[in-house]
Amino acid sequence: MARVVIAGAGFGGLATATALRRALPLGELEIVLVDRRADFVMGLRKTWAALGMDTIEAGRRELADIAGASVEMGEITRVDPRAHGVDIDGLTVAGDALVIAMGARQVPDAVPGLAEFGINVWDRAEAERARRTIDRLERGRLVIGIFGLPYSCPPAPFELALLARDRLGPAVEVSIFSPASIALPVVGATESAKVERLLDERGIQFVAGRQATSVSAGQVKFADDSVEAFDVLLAVPPHRCPQVLIDAGLAEPGGWLKPDPRTLETAYPGVYAVGDCTVITLANGLALPKAGIFAEQQGEVVAARIVDRLNGREPAAVFGGEGYCYVETGGGEAARASGSFLADPVAVTISEPSAAALDEKREFERSRLSNWFGR
Repeated sequence: MARVVIAGAGFGGLATATALRRALPLGELEIVLVDRRADFVMGLRKTWAALGMDTIEAGRRELADIAGASVEMGEITRVDPRAHGVDIDGLTVAGDALVIAMGARQVPDAVPGLAEFGINVWDRAEAERARRTIDRLERGRLVIGIFGLPYSCPPAPFELALLARDRLGPAVEVSIFSPASIALPVVGATESAKVERLLDERGIQFVAGRQATSVSAGQVKFADDSVEAFDVLLAVPPHRCPQVLIDAGLAEPGGWLKPDPRTLETAYPGVYAVGDCTVITLANGLALPKAGIFAEQQGEVVAARIVDRLNGREPAAVFGGEGYCYVETGGGEAARASGSFLADPVAVTISEPSAAALDEKREFERSRLSNWFGR
C-alpha cells in the first residue's frame, strides 16, 4: 500500500489529504498528516476574535476528525526530501511521496522590542490578549503595523484597520503602516487605490513605505529615523520560511521554497510544496500572495498528480492561479478581490463593498470546514 506524508495541516495540507482520500480507497493509500497542533482554525477567526466579533473556538476543528488520514502531532525537526520523510520529536515518518505544506514561520523577535511592546495578531494565541486590550482602549491611538514582506493574507491588516475603526469610538485614532509603497502591490496601483480610498473615507491614516526597525514603549522607529506613537500596537510580524526547509536544502537562506509554478513539484522526485512556505513569482515580478485559497488549490493539484503517478498515468493537473479573497470593510459589508494571478499581465479587480460579499466570506469558512471535517 502506498503512503503519502503531508507535512503541515493548514489549507494546503488539509486540501491535499481530502482530495487524496476521495480519489483512492482506504486499502490503496495511507495518508499521514503531520502538524505541531492537534487542531485547525482558519486565519480569519483571529481578526474576529481580536475585535470581539466571534470566537476562535467556534471555528476550531480537531485534526483527528479528518476522515481516512492518520495524524502525527509534533514539531518537525528535520525534512529528508530524498526519503520523502520528516522527523518529529525523534520519530521518522516517510512514504512514497512527500507534500510540504508547512506554512510561514512568524518571527516577532526579528524586530527589537516588537515581542515586548506589540501584540502579534497573526498568532491566534494572542487574540484574547488583543481583545482585552482593545476593550480597554477608550481613547488614544491604535496602530496596526506590517513589519515585513511577504506575510500571510495581504489584505488582512487593512481589514483589521477597517473593522477596528468600525468597532472603536471617535476618541480612538486608527493608523496602519507598511514597508510597501502601496497597500496591495500585487494587484497594482489602480486596484490598491480602492483599498486606500476606503481607509481614507473612514479617517484611517495609511503610511506607506515605512520599514520599522525597532519598537519601544509607545513608539515605533523606522529606517528613516522617523517614529510613530501608539497606545496599542497590533503587529503583523516578519514571516520566514521554516528553518528545517533551509537545512534540508529545499530553500536558500533568507528565501522561500520554489516549486514549479504549475505542478508544485520540487527538484526532488515525489516531493511537492504548497502554500505559504513557497514563493511563486508572477509576471509583474512580485510573488503570488500567501493566501489560503491558493494553498487549497495547490493541494488539490498535488493530490491529483500523486494519484495519477500511483496509477501509472502521466499527471495532467496544473495550478491555474485563479484566486479570490474577501476584505471586510465594516458596516456589515465586504469587498472581493479576485482574478488571474498567473496571467500576463496579472489581472485582479477589487469589488465595491456589499453585504453579499460578507455572506460569501462566511460561507467560505463554513464550506471548507464541512468539506474537510464533515461538519
